[in-house]
Amino acid sequence: MRPCRAPLGTFSLASMLRSLAPLTALFLGSAFLLLAGGLNGLILPLRGQLEGFSAASLGLLGTGWAIGYVAGCLRTPALVAKVGHIRAFGVMCALAAITVLLSLIFLTPYVWIPFRAVSGFCFAGAAMIVESWLNERTEKSSRGRVFGIYTMVNLAATTLGQMILTAGDARGFLFFVLAAIFYCMALLPTALSATTTPTALVSVSLDLPALWRNSPIAVFAVLMVGVSNSTFGTLAAVYGARVGLTTSEIALFASIPILAGAAAQLPIGILSDRHDRRLVLIGTAALALLADAVFVLSGITSPTFLLVNVAVFGTAVFAMYPVIVAHANDHADPGTFIQVSGGLLLVYGVGSIIGPTAAGFAIMTLGPESLFMTTGAAHILLLTFALIRLRARAAVPNQDKGSFQMSPVTRASTPETAVLATGYEDEMVSPLD
Repeated sequence: MRPCRAPLGTFSLASMLRSLAPLTALFLGSAFLLLAGGLNGLILPLRGQLEGFSAASLGLLGTGWAIGYVAGCLRTPALVAKVGHIRAFGVMCALAAITVLLSLIFLTPYVWIPFRAVSGFCFAGAAMIVESWLNERTEKSSRGRVFGIYTMVNLAATTLGQMILTAGDARGFLFFVLAAIFYCMALLPTALSATTTPTALVSVSLDLPALWRNSPIAVFAVLMVGVSNSTFGTLAAVYGARVGLTTSEIALFASIPILAGAAAQLPIGILSDRHDRRLVLIGTAALALLADAVFVLSGITSPTFLLVNVAVFGTAVFAMYPVIVAHANDHADPGTFIQVSGGLLLVYGVGSIIGPTAAGFAIMTLGPESLFMTTGAAHILLLTFALIRLRARAAVPNQDKGSFQMSPVTRASTPETAVLATGYEDEMVSPLD
């Protein structure tokens, strides 16, 4: 056991707060960013429904977001290298605010879809800059605590952003203006902060053959989880509106699964550390498929029933991603954590491009239940491939496993998230060439 270096009782809430005080501006900036993102992400499909947009066009909003988000993860390091962190962050927040306001002026999907791609690019870039700042300002000894607080702040802000919609009518301009205001507020704490500018952002490229050789199940599973989770995240409001939920109930329908998934990560992570992670992944996928089947086959549209079932759905689907990343890193070579985690994030982004598009067209043809037909198809494919891989490769012994890392909501994850979660400078990929 490591010897104590300080008298018992030295640690206190006051000392922890003092150590976190220099990071307050960054936490605030991230909170406003996620608040705006949560509000903007839900008001668009709700308002689109009221304006008579087709389900296919609303699905393409999610596709546009995913394309922009992946592009932001890839291109932000180059932008920051040219103009610096503060300027790049200000540009990202200002441009995101402008796209929200322009979406209010031009109420047509032909404008909303490319604007949503711009929003995804800006959101990813801004998140990467905040995370690189946190990484620079955090000591290794307190990195786990800082990452945990960062994750909780983002989760609370995203949920609050969605729940704000319960306070008014989606037909007006209020929520668009609020989202733009929150984006602008996100840049104020960092612009006024006296913290030093961090080092260059990490640059992660997608080496799919190397990822596949490392862990085929991780690549395929994260692709399917991208399809499933982005489909739900984009079109949950459309489903809720078409089965008769009120705006308040739709906000709960979108928020409860995220909270349930966050709460489930720790117990599921403990299970995956003690057992074959593939079996844990199969179990969560089976639970998700059960929830899919209930949505599709039950025909029950009681708000209470739907909220309970969507909590089961969220418990499974939003806890899968960190299990997949942990399994991939169990097989990875030492010093490649950032490459593997960043690469899987980009594969997740590819799935996020596919899912909302397919589900949007399916809803137009088959009705709202086809949202969960799409997620169910992804979960069936994941289950099938995982069962095949169980026979093809032996499980990793427990003593050779790495530690499970909880992850924030995946749509808010960037390659910098992996750096912040680990803090192993020697495992970083090189800054931009």
